[in-house]
This record gives sequence, structure tokens and C-alpha cells, in this order.
Amino acid sequence: MQNNLSNARVLVVGDIMLDRYYYGTTSRISPEAPVPVVHVKNIQDRAGGAGNVALNIAALSAKAGIYSLVGKDEAAQTLQSFLVEKSIDTHFLQTGLPTITKLRVLSQKQQLLRLDFEEGFQSVNKAKMFKDIAKIISAYNVMVLSDYGKGTLSDIQGLIQLAKSQGVQTLIDPKGNDFTCYRGATLITPNKSEFEAVVGACFSEKDIITKAKSLIDQCDLGGLLITRSQEGMTLVLKDGSYKTIPTVAREVFDVTGAGDTVIAVMAMGLSSGYDFISAMRLANAAAGVVVGKVGTATLSPKELHDALHAQVPVNKGILTQDEVLQAMKEARLQGEKIVMTNGCFDILHAGHVSYLQKARALGDRLIVAVNTDESVKRLKGQNRPIVDVNSRMQVLSALACVDWVIPFDEDTPKEIISKLLPDVLVKGADYEIDEIAGAKEVLANGGQVKTITLKPGHSTSSIVERIKQQGE
Repeated sequence: MQNNLSNARVLVVGDIMLDRYYYGTTSRISPEAPVPVVHVKNIQDRAGGAGNVALNIAALSAKAGIYSLVGKDEAAQTLQSFLVEKSIDTHFLQTGLPTITKLRVLSQKQQLLRLDFEEGFQSVNKAKMFKDIAKIISAYNVMVLSDYGKGTLSDIQGLIQLAKSQGVQTLIDPKGNDFTCYRGATLITPNKSEFEAVVGACFSEKDIITKAKSLIDQCDLGGLLITRSQEGMTLVLKDGSYKTIPTVAREVFDVTGAGDTVIAVMAMGLSSGYDFISAMRLANAAAGVVVGKVGTATLSPKELHDALHAQVPVNKGILTQDEVLQAMKEARLQGEKIVMTNGCFDILHAGHVSYLQKARALGDRLIVAVNTDESVKRLKGQNRPIVDVNSRMQVLSALACVDWVIPFDEDTPKEIISKLLPDVLVKGADYEIDEIAGAKEVLANGGQVKTITLKPGHSTSSIVERIKQQGE
């Protein structure tokens, strides 16, 4: 079944903060002290820290939840209203300490002053927090622990074990120079500086891989995703496999919040069933978009789709089964729906074209499985096919509505459909659903099976008969 990021279910737990911006103009110096006077004209509130991770998830139309410690104050109310408005399931534990707030004063795009209001939540008893999370965690399959060192995650090991007990994967944006507290996590996502602060300087690709493997073993991690700015990303997994992919950013205006986007999209990919490498490519494409924006930013599904499309062009034409499977993987990475149909297509005619156009309209990509010559002879008789399989496939692949053409030698396409498992299987309306080869397997995988009314008066057999009559 199609892996779609909108199916992701991710809970973010961590340090949330209110980022409040005062924008204004400056035209004079204060008579009270040698400081500029800012005439405030606009106030903007944003959810920072763990809140920005949740916003990235919600912006891509997935189910996002957040659990954080806050105060009993106006800042907490502002954050609550803002996140709920963005369709984020918001769970706050109010404490006697102030909500973390960062107030910035800007004039003509220049930050003049920042005021931080925080005392940290290290001293807060976390028993109530654990009870709350235990009640809601079953609604999610991935948990992101967003650690900004403010105390919400002072017992991060307990949260990792809680998630494990519920079969929930844990992804962590780490802080500090001791990663042993993240023991047992599915994946941690340090940037290169954070990674080197723990393992020491890395002077080559080999250094990074060797030290990452050692750290994974030491901390019993599922893997490490190291973000490396203009050098791209490196993923190292517990089984020893690794992969580095280059950055896809065209222009970098601001890296603020890029780490939040990376872990958010990585979590969504894993939640939706993508493997680690595919999820990393999603996260890399997403990061390439947000660093081209100013300030902490999110991205839309269309922006991610376009970035992936530019990054990974999908092959078209006559392919082998392995090539089709790879092409399907690339297409699904871009959120595309795959349709499949089959037939002999001997002497391609207007009825065929109409049928294929209607099939293609049911999704984003169309696979056409074509009976080989031997298969057609068994089905239609020794005088068929009139056109050999290579010629039939070549003509089909030239149609704009057809993406991939693949031959099959069996009497029915059941075997190849069972291996490819499209999102939508299509046949002519002269078939009942339960008569369609492969329908049972596609439906069991969560796909759909549809029938299309054929264009009347058009068939290869009738064309052959007319040719015979004209030749007599």
C-alpha cells in the first residue's frame, strides 16, 4: 500500500518555548541611557523548541501530538491556542515555574535585544508526566524527544523505556557531550559539531563512520543520523550499514530550525513505513527547502514533493521487475499513487488508449503488464499475437498516460501483481471484482480494485475480422 506521510502519527515530547518578537522602528536614542528607542509596531508569537518540531509535522498534514511542561501563565495560554489552531493535539503539564519564553526586540531586521524567561524544569517531579504520556502514547507509533536542556527530559531514559514497552520508536535531537543517557533510542540526530563534541574531531569520512559505529555500540542505539550542513547527511545503522547523501539546498538563507525539520520528517517517514534511507532522503529534501527560508520555518506537502521530484527523477518506459519495484519506491517516496492494469494489447487501438487514460486518471503512475507472445498464444490461439511483445511494449511505453511497461509469461498476472502490489488494480468492467487476478492480494495489502467500462465496438478481434473480410 502507498506510504503516505499524512498517515504518520508522531508524538513530540520535550522543551517547548514561546518565541515572542517585537518589531519596530528606531529613530532616536533614549534620554535615560545610551540605548535606542524602539517604536513597536508589530508583535509576533511563535512556538519554539519542541513546538517547532510539532509544527513541521502538522504542516505536512500528519497527526502530531505534543507533551511539554509549562507554567500557569499567559505564555502557556498563548502556546496552547496557537498549537490547537494548527491541529496539534496539545498536552501541557502546568507547573509552578514560568513557561520558557524568549523575547526578541528587532528593528530593521536587526536584533537589538533578547530577554530569556526561564528557570528550567529539572526540579519538577516527573511522575505525573509519565502517567499522562502512558495514557496517550498508544495513539502514536513514533515519539520524538526534543531535548533543549531545559529539564523536561531530565529522565529521558525512562521515556525511552516507556516507548519501547509500547512498541513505539524513539528519535532524539540530542544535547550535551554525553549521549549515554540516550541508550536504547531508535535514532539520534546530532549535527556534526554535536557529534564531534562527543567522539572527537573527525578528519575524514572513514573517521565519521568508524566513530559513529563505536558510539552506536556504546549507547545501544538503532542508528545515528549526522547532519553535516553543506556536506549533506550521513546515516549509520546498528547493523553496520551506512550511507551519505549530499545536501539538496540551492541557497542557504537561514539554518534556524533546520534540525527540527530533519527530525520531524525523519520521524514521519519511519512512522509511515519508510525504511531508514528513504526517510533520510525525505528529511534531506525537507531541510533543503527550509534553509532557503528566513527564520524557523515549516514546509508544505507540495514543497516537499517538488523538492523530491527534483532530487530523484523516476525512470519511465519498459523495465524489468526489479526496475519497476525501484521506480515504485521512488514514486511512493514522493507520495504518488500507483495504478496497475494488464492485457495482451495486440494491435493497439482507440479502445485501448481510452481505457489506459481512464486507468491513469485513478492515480499518479500507471504500470501496464503485457502478456508475452507465448502467453498470448495459450490464451488466444496459435495465430496470435499479430504483433510481437517487444513491439507491443514499445508502442505502449510511448503513450503519455503509461509510465512503466513490464512483460509477464504466465496465463494470468496474479504472480506479478502479488509482487508489485499497486495501490489501485484496474480491469475492464466485463470482469467482476472477485474474478480479477491479483485482486485478493491487492485488497489484503490495503489497496483498491476498480473496473472501467470499455469503449464499445473496439477490439483487436473485430479489427482482425475486418482485415480478413477486406482481403477476401
